[in-house]
Amino acid sequence: MTHTDSELAVIYDQRFKGRQNYRNRVWRILIDDFIHTYIPPDAAVLDIGCGYGEFINNVRCRVKFGMDMNPDTAKLLSADVQFLQQDCSTTWNLPEASLDVVFTSNFFEHLPSKPALASTLKQAFYSLRPGGYLIAMGPNIKYLPGAYWDFWDHYLPLTETSLKEGLSLHGFAMIRCVDRFLPYTMARGVQYPISFLRLYLKIPLAWRFWGKQFFLVAQKPKASSDSTNNDRAQTMHRPQATP
Repeated sequence: MTHTDSELAVIYDQRFKGRQNYRNRVWRILIDDFIHTYIPPDAAVLDIGCGYGEFINNVRCRVKFGMDMNPDTAKLLSADVQFLQQDCSTTWNLPEASLDVVFTSNFFEHLPSKPALASTLKQAFYSLRPGGYLIAMGPNIKYLPGAYWDFWDHYLPLTETSLKEGLSLHGFAMIRCVDRFLPYTMARGVQYPISFLRLYLKIPLAWRFWGKQFFLVAQKPKASSDSTNNDRAQTMHRPQATP
């Protein structure tokens, strides 16, 4: 474990204090104008590293789960979100094939190691129904060689290519892979007018200049092979990663 629950609460309170209203407005635009394409209204959705709930509170779907280790998260989630306070690389308390979408934003870089990420991907694959999606956003170290480390709790450097390979190794098929999507962070810097974001999303050419985060959509195959099923059966007691 990299941080205690109390340390996480302090880190995120200091980082995001005073920016919650703006972040919620940003996420509503991201969901309505871009991400909703991959999330049916009747979907069961899990947000890994859900933080202050900006995504999972605002997404429209049938069933909502939020997973985080920060104890303060529970107080910020909507009443319709079921909170799972746990390490994502340990066994999830969810049935097999019970989710339609696993979503995560700016979280994988906080994991302590590749084994921890591998364990998390195994949990996601197990819990997704065949045909379900894993959607991941995060800072791309390829375009942030120094600024990537400006946050105390960043551990795992990733590019869109390395994450794409990791997803493939754990049974996922790639649906979409964007190496440059959003600018780096909403935790610091200027709070631009929301209208700018809506325009930015409509002009992919602009992503090539300002995008520092990747956006990936991977799918659990609709008909898993016997070898994939056997491998999953062998990992019913899924290993916990060590830092």
